[in-house]
Amino acid sequence: METFFDIDKLKFNEQGLIPAVTIEAGTHKLLMQAFMNRESLEKTMETGLATYWSRSRQELWCKGETSGNYQHVVSITADCDLDSLQLTIVADGPACHTGEYSCFHNLLWKAPEGEDFTLEDLMTLIDGRRTEPKEGSYTTYLFQKGREKILKKVGEESTEVIIAAATDDKAETIYEISDLVYHVMVLMIQMGISLEDIRKELASRHVIDHKVKQEKMTK
Repeated sequence: METFFDIDKLKFNEQGLIPAVTIEAGTHKLLMQAFMNRESLEKTMETGLATYWSRSRQELWCKGETSGNYQHVVSITADCDLDSLQLTIVADGPACHTGEYSCFHNLLWKAPEGEDFTLEDLMTLIDGRRTEPKEGSYTTYLFQKGREKILKKVGEESTEVIIAAATDDKAETIYEISDLVYHVMVLMIQMGISLEDIRKELASRHVIDHKVKQEKMTK
């Protein structure tokens, strides 16, 4: 793992620890908060697997060593005061020992007008219409009709996007792209494809593109 910052500049507390929050690459969802010491930080940078310091056991703790839910570190960033860290990771499974994907799942308060929409939430909602059919639900209707109907809608919505974009109508194009994305997500659920599958595919293409650029620069 490439190092961009001098660890000696970090401000560990009196116990030699520094708090570390962990977020998921792609979604930026907050997964957990733990502590690291210098040894666990260096171990993380050496192996690429998130390794923390267990205050209860007083030992290094590689996340996933017992559960299999390893956290593959994409980057480590220090805050402006250099006294806390953010780990961006790709997770093999839930971060919480309870089985919840994130340790932060106990909602205490929410503004009445607050809406926290994510594509993950929409995927969960769509899948719910598949596993628990709802009377009058268009999504349930699509699943009941099957893949042929879903593919037909994907094709129709693709055409609508093209027509809207060809007329340079931005608002209509946004509307039609939203319809297309929704129907593609229905297809994904129907075929057992996750958002993470798509992220990984796109990430692999980004790496290939990055290598190609480097090769061109060295020639």
